[in-house]
Amino acid sequence: MTNTLNPNFTMPGLVNDSVLDMIGNTPMVDVSVLSPNPDVRIIGKMEMQNPFGSVKDRIAKSMIETAEKEGRLLPGQTILEPSSGNTGIALAAIASIKGYPIKIMMPTSVSIERRQMLEVFGAELILTPGEEGSNGAVARAIELAARHPEWYFPYQYANDANPRAHYEGTGPEILRDVPEMTHFVAGLGTSGTLMGCGRYFKEQNPDIQIVAVEPPLGERVEGLRNIGEGYIPPVFENWNGFDILDRKRVVRPRESIEWTRRLVKECGVFAGISAGAALAGAVKVASQIDTAVDGPATIVFIVCDGGWKYLSTGAYTDDLDVAEANAEQIIYF
Repeated sequence: MTNTLNPNFTMPGLVNDSVLDMIGNTPMVDVSVLSPNPDVRIIGKMEMQNPFGSVKDRIAKSMIETAEKEGRLLPGQTILEPSSGNTGIALAAIASIKGYPIKIMMPTSVSIERRQMLEVFGAELILTPGEEGSNGAVARAIELAARHPEWYFPYQYANDANPRAHYEGTGPEILRDVPEMTHFVAGLGTSGTLMGCGRYFKEQNPDIQIVAVEPPLGERVEGLRNIGEGYIPPVFENWNGFDILDRKRVVRPRESIEWTRRLVKECGVFAGISAGAALAGAVKVASQIDTAVDGPATIVFIVCDGGWKYLSTGAYTDDLDVAEANAEQIIYF
């Protein structure tokens, strides 16, 4: 729509019926200034632009609306989910809008901003020992859900609506906006993003390389998993993850923080630590591409969330050694 008083001013042409309609269709930004190879572009999918601040908005909406359609979530029914932050925030926001009571099991080691956001949306927090990490919250939630079958337990690690949200939304959006993409890089957490996007990309173009970012064995980059340590998310198995993945790249906590800082300082993208991990993986992939043989390449990575939920951790401003040490104590994802 054009303003007749100022023909150079273009007015938005859409009013959403609900904030839920704003989930998805996030923008993309070229951060190739960080690429080690001038013939390899690196592009970030800006998932912090979702209304509740992260890529997990997509799966929260998908899990709740799928359960409603299938009759597994009824009006007024209590929702229970373990979360270190982003999924819990998105579920709490949507539950508030739709009128569902919600309980979030969360380790005490998460950043204070995430606990505050859950309280803003009216969630009841059930705190679990910080030393148990995210896995402890998941294990305790499974036990509590078994004692309360009357509650709805989305359980994102095994919920098909998780990867389905990316198969139907995130993946098609990326290929629509960057049809020349040659590589896709994302963190291996619940594996929903990798499985949903990966399957879609392989169906459209089998030559697209799907790359998972994981921490080293025995080290913690919160929100990411090394499947060699024994726990394989059911989503990964159900969506034939070993067939979808072409390779994995290991990223250490210090690298995640370093690349998160470079992303904000050199590109102005104020992202969470998991975005730094994905970017670190993308840079490693870029450095190994022989463009003289294979031609130019374009890597897309997921910017999972924004950095505002992590300001209290010192990840952006503390001495790097201090920030790295904090990463062993504070859940960043």
